[in-house]
Amino acid sequence: MTMTPESDERLRFEHRTLPQRVRFAPGDAAAALAEEIAALGASRVMAIAAKGGAETARRVAGGLPVAHWHHETAMHVPLPVAERARAAAREHRADALVCVGGGSTTGLAKAVALTTGLPIVAVPTTYAGSEATDVWGLTENGRKTTGADDRVLPRAVVYDASLTLTLPADLSAASGLNALAHCVDAMWGPRADPIDRALAGEGIRALGIGLPRVVVDPAGLPGREHALYGAYLAAVAFASAGSGLHHKVCHVLGGMFDLPHAQTHAVVLPHVLAFNAPAAPDAEARIATAFGADGAIAGLDRLRARLRAPTALRDLGMPEDGIAAAVPAVLAAVPANNPRPVTADDLTALLRAAWEGTEPR
Repeated sequence: MTMTPESDERLRFEHRTLPQRVRFAPGDAAAALAEEIAALGASRVMAIAAKGGAETARRVAGGLPVAHWHHETAMHVPLPVAERARAAAREHRADALVCVGGGSTTGLAKAVALTTGLPIVAVPTTYAGSEATDVWGLTENGRKTTGADDRVLPRAVVYDASLTLTLPADLSAASGLNALAHCVDAMWGPRADPIDRALAGEGIRALGIGLPRVVVDPAGLPGREHALYGAYLAAVAFASAGSGLHHKVCHVLGGMFDLPHAQTHAVVLPHVLAFNAPAAPDAEARIATAFGADGAIAGLDRLRARLRAPTALRDLGMPEDGIAAAVPAVLAAVPANNPRPVTADDLTALLRAAWEGTEPR
């Protein structure tokens, strides 16, 4: 469905809003988190944070009744890492999960909640957006599997832009482009509807304002607050619309080659947008308007240039022979309602251009 509310056709769609409390609490994450844990009635919290984020996590969650601090996290949530976290939750009789960090940290909390049903309160420190979705992902033997389940949706999210100040400008840019990819996929995902497109358009606008400010002034909060706001909208839109072609490509590449998550999204996005946009004029126009540009591709190119975004998968560690290896896995996952048909030759050309860092075609 590509119609807009202004068209002459009748509006007919079904939209699902996920049940979650969201709190923007600049400089006040610890107090807001304590209130959320108290509302759950939790008394044995398992706090999850990467080793590099342990100091921040203890500053934010140190006043909680923490039964266990868990610092083993990894990109793409390898199954053995998830199993050890699940065992720790059982051993320490956790009754709630708190995750402080980026997508890998939130993803691990979701993996624990998936099998235990424990409630999650998330405190994001990047723009990954996983905290606002019911999507989980696990990687085993180089293959990343994803799904959706009500149990993994955090009950509450606490956003505090001051916690993102330690995220370097280049990683902030890549993480923000990952969020922007959620907006783009939400324009034509399997369940995309007018509400998703409205949220995604505002998300693009906010990210387009915030991310360049973060790069120019990494210590400033206004840019990071815009970016967090945009990332949240992006994730909500994506959770409703479902995973489109861009995310199918990135999930395969990330799981198969253990590529850095945010940077992979940043590299692949312009190639998927260039492939799909000509076949989705309404979505293309919405994206262009959100960027304040003459076209969606021109708007994204302008933003990527300002952010000095990564351009080539080979720079991220993907082997050249991985192009042929990835094509059948991506082809099998392409959504049936992608704006245009996708062939093996199409994917080979797309991945080749992304691997080399050449202009999208």
